[in-house]
Amino acid sequence: MSKRANGEGSIAFYSSRNCYRGQLTIGIDQNGKAKRKSFYGKTKKEVKEKMDNYKLLNPIGTAAINEYTVETWFNYWVWNIKKRDIKPKTFERYESIYRNYIEGSEIANIPLYKLKLNNIQAYYNRLLDNGTTVSTVKQINEKLKTCLDFAEKNDYIEKNFAKLVELPTEKKEKKKQVFTVDEQALFIETIKGHKLETFFLVALSTGLRLGELLGLKWSDIDFDNHTLTVNRSVRRGYIFDDQDNKHRETFEQIPKTENAFRTVPIVSNVFNKLLEHKKQQDETKAKLGKSFQDNNLVFCNSVGSYLNPNYPPKPFKRIQDKMGIPKEEHIKFHGLRKTFATRLFEKNIPPKTVQVLMGHADIEITLNIYTEVMEDKKIEAINELENIF
Repeated sequence: MSKRANGEGSIAFYSSRNCYRGQLTIGIDQNGKAKRKSFYGKTKKEVKEKMDNYKLLNPIGTAAINEYTVETWFNYWVWNIKKRDIKPKTFERYESIYRNYIEGSEIANIPLYKLKLNNIQAYYNRLLDNGTTVSTVKQINEKLKTCLDFAEKNDYIEKNFAKLVELPTEKKEKKKQVFTVDEQALFIETIKGHKLETFFLVALSTGLRLGELLGLKWSDIDFDNHTLTVNRSVRRGYIFDDQDNKHRETFEQIPKTENAFRTVPIVSNVFNKLLEHKKQQDETKAKLGKSFQDNNLVFCNSVGSYLNPNYPPKPFKRIQDKMGIPKEEHIKFHGLRKTFATRLFEKNIPPKTVQVLMGHADIEITLNIYTEVMEDKKIEAINELENIF
């Protein structure tokens, strides 16, 4: 549901006073927070009349609109519009863009209705000249563009100039993203006996995302059919309280898309490893008794609580060092997921099936991996032709 513009208002039953209450947004304060005025009555009609009379005597619109600067409008939009519609991780990105690139910036104090293309373009050019990456500036503009879209829809501005900004094309170096078949075999051999061996094996053989692995519970494992079901993920990020103070916390969240809810088969040798892992965990649980926080997590720390999402990638790097892979050729932890997809494509599994197993929201994401695999296959095909000729 879209946010009401200044002056439109809302009316609802107010149970604590056993009456109806209407509220009008009449502007913003110096901190960018919405200023609201409340009206009370026994019926909706009574409240509406009071609100209409107020608007006749106190025009809401131009004056309130003119109060907004780019900074105060962006602040209002982030905290009052976006916060209620997006997940904490996404909100964290919006808040970060505001805090680092809008608040106190050279466009911050420009009245919203006076913001023009040259203001935005000049600001971005200076950011780029000072070393800000093209990718970051594009993220800033995406947020600003959406923010100004909302202003345009509510007639606060005549035109959204963020849509007309010109940014340079980002040059992307093609980096190694997956293990080869030989490296995968060496990886499996190298992690034997490692405390995260089962964790890495499940990642490599199911394609689960890091957060999905951390959120996996024993109730998600079907021991009869040798499958696991993705129902949640775990992440670490900022939580904002009612006073908008933030603190970092590890927490569960539901998957972003319907496709992310999925059931994935577990290959037999990895399933056996999971059984061993459960046996060891049960022994630890019995030994610690009440000191063990039983959250039913498949992968947890020594006392049963969530693993920190920042932890697994660190030993993953050290394992690649042990394998003899140069640092510049290291793959990221997410590369285990892409390695899983790559092996499927190499076995000629249809892209649609891979999409379902990976939980991709869009087949295009799957096909991008498919295209990369096919590039390597073309080289193999040419090599085969050379052998023939």
